[in-house]
Amino acid sequence: MSNQTVTLAGGCHCGAVRFQCDVPANWQVLSCNCSMCSRTGYLHLIVPQGDFRLISGSEDINTYTFNTGVARHLFCRHCGVKSFYVPSSHPDCYSVNARCLDGVDPDALVVEPFDGKNWEAARERLWLCRRPRPGSPPSPASRPTRQESGWTHPRSGCPDPWTALR
Repeated sequence: MSNQTVTLAGGCHCGAVRFQCDVPANWQVLSCNCSMCSRTGYLHLIVPQGDFRLISGSEDINTYTFNTGVARHLFCRHCGVKSFYVPSSHPDCYSVNARCLDGVDPDALVVEPFDGKNWEAARERLWLCRRPRPGSPPSPASRPTRQESGWTHPRSGCPDPWTALR
């Protein structure tokens, strides 16, 4: 697996909120079936906070929370678009809506289903967050973790940027 990253840019509908994020060159998205995402068609690109940059619009963002209040749904106060937010499943990351990325065709993306109705259990199965149990052989059907595949973050050199989430 390559250590190469790409910088993606995006924002809300009216352009008040703009961001950039650095992601692995072979990035993928999640389609969630929770009560919020199933209604909005959100396609999740999970990005560590250190790889996300808000370029403009910090004063144009409103926050909506519900249930546990861990997830912070961030909306443009002008057009109402949620182009990124802090998800319950990854509170140390941002979830970028791939539909809000510049020049990205959502129909051409690799999309993995995510059981957001049961997110606590489903999170453990995510390839982004999975930590192999010591002494257990990897499942042939599972993807390797970034650590297992040799992926390292290009700036920090950290072999597994998701360690803090486990």
